[in-house]
Amino acid sequence: MQANIVVLPGDGIGPEIIAATVPVLEAIARRHGHQFQFHEHDIGGIAIDRHGVPLPESTLEAARQADAILLGAVGGPKWSDPNAKVRPEQGLLAIRKGLGLFANLRPTRPHPAALGASPIKSEILQGVDIVVVRELTGGIYFGDKTRSDTDASDLCRYSVAEVERVVRMAASLARARRGHLTSVDKANVLETSRLWRDVTNRVMREEFPDVTLEHQLVDSMAMHLLSRPRAYDVIVTENMFGDILTDEASMLAGSLGLLASASLGQGKAGIYEPIHGSAPDIAGKGIANPYATLLSAALLLRHSLGLEAEAAAIEAAVSSALDDKVFTADLAAPGQAVSTAQAAQAVLDRLG
Repeated sequence: MQANIVVLPGDGIGPEIIAATVPVLEAIARRHGHQFQFHEHDIGGIAIDRHGVPLPESTLEAARQADAILLGAVGGPKWSDPNAKVRPEQGLLAIRKGLGLFANLRPTRPHPAALGASPIKSEILQGVDIVVVRELTGGIYFGDKTRSDTDASDLCRYSVAEVERVVRMAASLARARRGHLTSVDKANVLETSRLWRDVTNRVMREEFPDVTLEHQLVDSMAMHLLSRPRAYDVIVTENMFGDILTDEASMLAGSLGLLASASLGQGKAGIYEPIHGSAPDIAGKGIANPYATLLSAALLLRHSLGLEAEAAAIEAAVSSALDDKVFTADLAAPGQAVSTAQAAQAVLDRLG
């Protein structure tokens, strides 16, 4: 097949992990008879420096024309002033909104070889296989904001349609997995959460009666996610709760450098990125972990291009490299770490 893939390296370690990942996709294309065209564009801090905005119109238009988007990371201390009118993270919010990507999928499946890197006991982590589906374009992050000398406010708003579509996506995923969906809210306090729970109950009752539904309050979920993570299959929640819980879930895997994500909408095109940030403290040193970006590339092949065998090949190669303890500094014992390029080469060598 032919595919147009837009590449957004972004800031910090973003260019390094993207540079490590594109050759793996190129190798997959050669071995399976595909033609992938890669087109690089700016987003985030580098876009502010070059274009004055975090999401140039040329980047958004290229993304709209693409079959899939592979993203590195955005942000850094150079642009970290929270009072600045233009910030790198605005580019992420804008491209998600502009492409209609309303659901963020974050799989968490701790690898046996990396269990020692997690602060959680290994017996709790064995067998964990979770996907968190986070609503991505609504809620408090996109609500009206006010600020005066004496107070500030952020409006959290959800429509019935916004809740319906993300619950349907999560329930469909649960149906294809182990048939269990956990919806996370704060319905004992928030009106938006009470709407969320009512809509979820209706959608599940009418459309997914074969999927088991469980409700959890976000504060109790934060505890259960670390104390009994094997109890969960697919978790669906609103934007801010999902943002927090998925970073917490990264502790199950032992490193942010192992966790991929996919931002999806109604169409085939999506944005695929590691869940970690731009890590400016290690940028340019060649030591960043590329595995999360490589696993994001596998999600790209699966969800946007429909290439399941090719996606599985990358996942198997990453798993094999981890089995052989090809660890970057975030996972390795002192003095045992490999570089970003060496980790990526290990995956290339294991593609078969």
